[in-house]
Amino acid sequence: MNISFQSQVAVVTGSGTGIGYAAAALFAQSGAAVVVNGRRKQVCEEAAQQIIQQGGRAIAVAADVSTAEGAGQLIDAACGAFGGVSILVNNAGIFSPADFVNAPYEEWRRVLDVNLDSAVHCSRAAARVMIAAGKGGRIVNVSSIHSYRAERGASHYDLAKGAMDQLTRALALELAPHDILVNSVAPGFVDTPMSVVDGKNELDSEWFITNYVQQRRIPLARAAQPVEIAQAIVWLASPLNTYVNGHVIVADGGLSVTF
Repeated sequence: MNISFQSQVAVVTGSGTGIGYAAAALFAQSGAAVVVNGRRKQVCEEAAQQIIQQGGRAIAVAADVSTAEGAGQLIDAACGAFGGVSILVNNAGIFSPADFVNAPYEEWRRVLDVNLDSAVHCSRAAARVMIAAGKGGRIVNVSSIHSYRAERGASHYDLAKGAMDQLTRALALELAPHDILVNSVAPGFVDTPMSVVDGKNELDSEWFITNYVQQRRIPLARAAQPVEIAQAIVWLASPLNTYVNGHVIVADGGLSVTF
């Protein structure tokens, strides 16, 4: 991707693996200093080391950004290491099925904490730094087609992703006077560790192959690779984007346009 992020600092939550790692690597390849974040210290450190070995600049910050304290720790570390924050990608996310009526509330609520509250806490902390610096900035939220479609056993995830897209619109309005653009990318099926449930990748299942590949409910007849979603994230955060604001880019291979 022929985009320059020289002198910029990109903080990507949930970037030890999957979409987050792919985005962090692309930012680094284009000249940004990158802050890799996740809850698992070893995974974060290994991801940051891979970026460094590829010629990029990166640090790893293991912090639970579902809390205000963890988000503050992350943004403070970025400022301490690289002098500020230019770009924030709110990508941290988890999923585990939960029956709405019978699942323990704590289990149900944890999905909202990680998928939604993390975006709130990190955006608040990063926006303060961006506003103080007076140089504008970019915030990109990673939501999902779950933001406007529902799935059984996923009420918590559906709610979190729907709220994230509405947060995108609200922050785009509120932060525009500071030249901070806020957008969202909503993926469909992506081949990441979140696709693996109980040791099995749902993308290899008969259910997925029959419905989404052979019957082409996904018109492109495949899941996305993480880098394909990352490319959309990086473009929205780049200097090439000067006017797209408060928008949700759906990156699902055409799934949402089919019956």
